[in-house]
Amino acid sequence: MIPFNKPPYVKKENYYISQAIKKRKICGDGEFTKRCSKWLEEYTGSSRVLLTTSCTHAIEMTAILSGVKDGDEVIMPSFTFVSTASAFALRGAKIVFVDIRPDTMNIDEQLIESAVTNKTKAIVPVHYAGVACEMDTIMDIAKRHNLFVIEDAAQGIMAKYKGKNLGAIGDYGCYSFHETKNISMGEGGAILIKDLENIEKAEIIREKGTNRSKFFRGEVDKYTWVEIGSSYLPSELNAAYLYAQLEASVKLYDDRMKSWKHYYKSLSYLEEKNIIHLPKIPDECEHNAHMFYIKTKDLEERTNLISYLKKNGISAVFHYIPLHSSPAGNRFGEFRGIDNYTTKESERLLRLPMYYGLSDSDIDFIVEKIYEYYGIKVG
Repeated sequence: MIPFNKPPYVKKENYYISQAIKKRKICGDGEFTKRCSKWLEEYTGSSRVLLTTSCTHAIEMTAILSGVKDGDEVIMPSFTFVSTASAFALRGAKIVFVDIRPDTMNIDEQLIESAVTNKTKAIVPVHYAGVACEMDTIMDIAKRHNLFVIEDAAQGIMAKYKGKNLGAIGDYGCYSFHETKNISMGEGGAILIKDLENIEKAEIIREKGTNRSKFFRGEVDKYTWVEIGSSYLPSELNAAYLYAQLEASVKLYDDRMKSWKHYYKSLSYLEEKNIIHLPKIPDECEHNAHMFYIKTKDLEERTNLISYLKKNGISAVFHYIPLHSSPAGNRFGEFRGIDNYTTKESERLLRLPMYYGLSDSDIDFIVEKIYEYYGIKVG
């Protein structure tokens, strides 16, 4: 079986984890946590980057930091992971879903402004597959309506929009380092903070609502409960694993990009014949090869192709079920406007195996079986 995903591993993780254990500092905010934060700050240009236990928790922190409360509205696409919405629903906000663009599967920036009301608090663009949303338009809408922009860049590390790192454009950004992501710590994430004035509050929220970080820096003689918060700080062992991957980030990026380009070139004939559709990367976007997907004619064809690939030892999967069609999505939100593309395009999308170390021969085999399904002989 060719798996859909293998967690990235670059061999130095064991050494760094053993170093963390030897230092008898494994609870978090140790040397490796600091190294990771510094690396991410320097790479992205963010004022501050704090590691979290997940991207979910990073988004929850942004909901608290932006003051989202009962009765507020938060605009986002329905084609996203549940965490994007649940973080704000937990604060009592109403989730307002708008349609996506069929080319990138990202929120349609042209539909956002018509969804804004006097209750709107934030816009949450989701950079699907590491391909940027149209951030200039989104930032302009936010500025004119005094809204927060919170980037769900769970899939977006090392991807850019007009030369700017995803996650570092809006007020806050959120990364995922789950085992399915380009760079991993098993379970984990990070919050990127744009404005210096928000750093102290973010540290407090991450440390269970206490000023513990200030205490360890010697800025206060004891720490106490000063704000709402939770336990969002990851283990130093996870950070040690992550640091090895950050050091090897270019190697990981190059390997995935090679696989992405191999898929694209090999499957282009099927797109030329209008049998499938391949990912679209706008000129202003630099993606990160987070995933490779194809779009089939419809849901039935996708289901049959997935089954055919599975019979041939290939694990290919579909992705999100649009949130507005879920029980919780209906309870905590609404779709504003017309669903022209969200459901239709999500039902066509099929994700192919993509991971660090995926061999050319495996890609060739996967491609061969896709051609075979459509009755076309490769070569």
